[in-house]
Amino acid sequence: MKIKTHDERLTLTNGTYHALVHARKPKGIEDKKAYLIGTGIGALAAGCFLIRDAHMDGSKIVFLEQLDIPGGSLDGAVMQNAGYVARGGREMGQCFEVLWNLFSSLPSTEDPNMTVLDHLYYTNLEDPNYSNCRITKERGVRYDNGKFNLGQELAKELAMFVATADEVLENKTIEDVFSDELLDSDFWTYWRTMFAFENWHSALEMKLYMNRFIHHVGGLPNLSALQFSRHDQYTSFVMPMVKYLKENGATFRYGVNVNNVEFAISQEKKVATKIVAVDKEGTDISIDLSENDLVFITNGSMTEGSGYGDDNTPAPFNKELGGCWTLWKNIADQCDEFGRPDKFCGEPEKSNWESCTVTCHDERVPQYIEKITKRSPYTGRTVTGGIVTALDSSWLMSWTINRQEQYYGQPEKDVVVWVYGLFSDVPGDYIKKPMRDCTGKEITKEWLYHIGVPVDEIEELANTCTAIPVMMPFITSQFMPRESGDRPYVVPKNAVNFAFLGQFAETLDDPGRDTVFTIEYSGRTAMEAVYVLTGVEKGVPEVFASRYDIRYLLSAGVCLLDGEKLELDLPPIKKSKIMKQLAGTDIEVMLKDCGIL
Repeated sequence: MKIKTHDERLTLTNGTYHALVHARKPKGIEDKKAYLIGTGIGALAAGCFLIRDAHMDGSKIVFLEQLDIPGGSLDGAVMQNAGYVARGGREMGQCFEVLWNLFSSLPSTEDPNMTVLDHLYYTNLEDPNYSNCRITKERGVRYDNGKFNLGQELAKELAMFVATADEVLENKTIEDVFSDELLDSDFWTYWRTMFAFENWHSALEMKLYMNRFIHHVGGLPNLSALQFSRHDQYTSFVMPMVKYLKENGATFRYGVNVNNVEFAISQEKKVATKIVAVDKEGTDISIDLSENDLVFITNGSMTEGSGYGDDNTPAPFNKELGGCWTLWKNIADQCDEFGRPDKFCGEPEKSNWESCTVTCHDERVPQYIEKITKRSPYTGRTVTGGIVTALDSSWLMSWTINRQEQYYGQPEKDVVVWVYGLFSDVPGDYIKKPMRDCTGKEITKEWLYHIGVPVDEIEELANTCTAIPVMMPFITSQFMPRESGDRPYVVPKNAVNFAFLGQFAETLDDPGRDTVFTIEYSGRTAMEAVYVLTGVEKGVPEVFASRYDIRYLLSAGVCLLDGEKLELDLPPIKKSKIMKQLAGTDIEVMLKDCGIL
């Protein structure tokens, strides 16, 4: 069976046959150069695939980055005189087919004798991820019971939603589709805070998520479905790619603002002809292109316009468009097939939230953390196992602590906590101000309040912490309601020498089944782009097909019902007849194995 794609040059496959093949050098690759706009996970992965699979000489690969550091949204750093900061972290599972393919061939930062994938695997094998408390209420008291608590009717509502055709959900919001009862359920609390969905976000994207991770449904309440790297994701994932690229001769040019890519467009073909760019001094450094010059464009950015604060300064809310958004808008003006960026960046009040990295320097604060997590942050092992959500927080605050030390060089007694609030525009419960108006110290106090620190100790303990808030106006812009054509295909029809990468490009599988807000999605766009434009003679692995596997579908149904038997509205005589027909069949065995019978 041939898996459908939107571009006949792309082969999608599964299994190990293609995955284990070493690609031959494509014809004519010696004559090509590559320019990659941006250095996010998509662009870095594309560079790696160009070298590893397309056999392009690394000296012919040039990255153009507006910032002074690579990595895009996968950051993690120490800001001088302020402390640690990360804008966020990406949750990962075992079925990231493209990225694990890449990371199985790159040496890890932590142990160069192991690959990145090896190190991630053994980290999680020896220290499996698991949450002892997913939701709190009443200032640090565990609320969740490790179940979805949906009941029969809401579980059926979700089952019908998952089966809804993509076209029916285009331009619809989650609250257009879900009942009020479902939006008030524990399931929705788990889901919205884990993936940062708002009620007004895309119902289509929600459906894609449920299908993509249907094999992980049972692990959502306790987060056992997740895997995390040993250190911050910049160290564990970005650094190995950058090292590989530099060792192979790739060039990184920082402080470059790419404002446009110009195209020659006809019925027969679309060709990128010029990269319009200036350096940090404003000098024109535009690049004229031939058909042998490949251009990989990161269009749009979740973290564009990020505003940073500190202990005493709120993070600014930068709503003005710039960088990748300006680039995409200028590109989209040239052809209807290049997407509609306004659908994603036009309403920052609906696409923002704020995070804050709090560093605890005093051992008294971790004592309150341990009361909730039942784990000491000082063991070097899993602490929260993912986010802990304060259900009664006006900001809908969540927080997480990864394995410590999280950053190289982190002092032994420091504990780094990542906090985020889904509602940045409402007053807090201890600090009576919207999160977006709060300093790092004020956000720290609100967090201490919700983890149960006595009110008369909050001020003192807050002074033992440092915090850096980050306001991100477009962090969930990829979740805005959309329809076909709002995102350009990774390789548009008849495109000769250019491709789009990242969270705002449409993958070429038909139907598209991968999900944005994952590093896997960026990696998938990169592999598709490189294989199509260079002619790599092997297939891209399809998205893990759990939505087509009856075992995962049945198991997910049982998990959503917390093990309760499904109630079928059938007359007893009809039910008895069906059971007789199933008796002695493999179907009966499977239904029993999955807990249906």
